[in-house]
Amino acid sequence: MKRLLILFLLAAPLPASADIHHTISKSTALKVNAGATQTTRLGTSYSVSGSGVDTSYTPSGGSAVSDGLGSLTIASGVGSIPSLEVTQKTAGNSFSFSQNFRQGDALSTSAPTVGTVSNFSEQTSTLAGSAGSLAGTITDTAITLTAGNSGSQVIGQIINELRIVD
Repeated sequence: MKRLLILFLLAAPLPASADIHHTISKSTALKVNAGATQTTRLGTSYSVSGSGVDTSYTPSGGSAVSDGLGSLTIASGVGSIPSLEVTQKTAGNSFSFSQNFRQGDALSTSAPTVGTVSNFSEQTSTLAGSAGSLAGTITDTAITLTAGNSGSQVIGQIINELRIVD
């Protein structure tokens, strides 16, 4: 009988000791984008390279300059390409010549306006968003989100956490 009692006690469930924590977190985020314009003004660039050639240019109001490369004339922040004459030094000999010009953006007299195209080469412009019907509601069991007009965002979440701590 004693053996049966010992066996019964070993097989009996032991009482558990644990804490249960339950947390519910709810949140909504509503966002309407502001209007924005971003521009980059490109500058003027000019380069010349060569060998086996003679160059000549005449600056405005001046006399011809031999073996010169010329220079940019700047007006309103924009450069104009110099007029450069190039001739082969010795007939029959090899030569190379390269001239590159990139005209930059003119100086602007006013700030860019959102949604309009200005005189800059690189421009990104975004109109402001509009809330319209933008809304978000959260109850204990449901999320109701209503989209707004363009340029708006709505996010909703429910986090249900159950922790059992020994």
